[in-house]
Order: sequence, then structure tokens, then C-alpha cells
Amino acid sequence: MQENNKHYAVCIMQEDHHSGVHGIVKFIQEEGARVQIFAELYGLKPGLHGFHVHQYGNLTSGCMTAGEHYNPQGKSHGGPKDVNRHVGDLGNIIADETGSATLKWEDHLMMIYGGMNNIVGRAMVVHEREDDLGCGGNEESLKTGNAGSRLACGVIGLSGPFAHM
Repeated sequence: MQENNKHYAVCIMQEDHHSGVHGIVKFIQEEGARVQIFAELYGLKPGLHGFHVHQYGNLTSGCMTAGEHYNPQGKSHGGPKDVNRHVGDLGNIIADETGSATLKWEDHLMMIYGGMNNIVGRAMVVHEREDDLGCGGNEESLKTGNAGSRLACGVIGLSGPFAHM
């Protein structure tokens, strides 16, 4: 939804295969500006976990039907600051000793309105392991970052303004 040249989207993250991981991801984008991303996840094991936008919003068979990382430009996997990366590559989210993780990030490739890089209707996924950002030295690293199984996911949908960030 748009209000005062700002666009809003939200993703409710739900556990996959009884992982216990859940949370929320909020997106805000002013026209012509970067997407602001605010995430809060719970139930993770302490440490780094790969965090990505995947190609499809199809969760009919859990997170596995979300497809691969969203990659409309056909690039190799990389980190969120890399020039050569998938649009969906957000790197890692870090869980503390309680299993909680927060992320605040401005992304230069994603969009939540118009354009080929629009992520609305696609799925967010948090993974079991650390994303190696394409530096793992093997083919899987250049595709997925060796981030492992999918712990939680949700579909990114349009939203009105948020009462709280």
C-alpha cells in the first residue's frame, strides 16, 4: 500500500517442520529510495542464519515450495553489499543466546513497488546455517550460500503504515 509516497509490505514468518522459529519482517520504501527492512525472529539457535527472499510465494508444501533465491538478473549468490548477488540475498541474521534475532537493513536492489526487483508476493526464508555469501568454494555456495534447511518462511504482502517498528 502507498501513503505519502511510501510503500509498505509485511511478512509473517511461520515455522516449517516444527522448528519453533517464527517472527515478522517489515518493509518500507519511499519512491526512488532504498527498501528499509526490519526483522524480528524468535526460536533460532544462537548464531548466524541465512536470510533470503525466495522466488515464489507458494508455501503449499511448506518452505520448500518457495523455490530458489529470487534472482531475476541471473547472477551468482553473494552478500547483501556485493554488486554481483541475487536480489533476494540478505546475508545472515544473528540470533543471540535467547534465540532472538533482529535486523535493520537498507537494500539497494529490492523493491516493494513496480519493477523487475519487486519482492511482493514472494517468500522470505530463514535457514538453519550461516550463509557463506558465495565464498564457500563450491557450486552450492554460488547458488545458496550453503545455508542449509529452511526453518521458517512467509509470503511478503502489501501493508498499510505500521503503528510500531
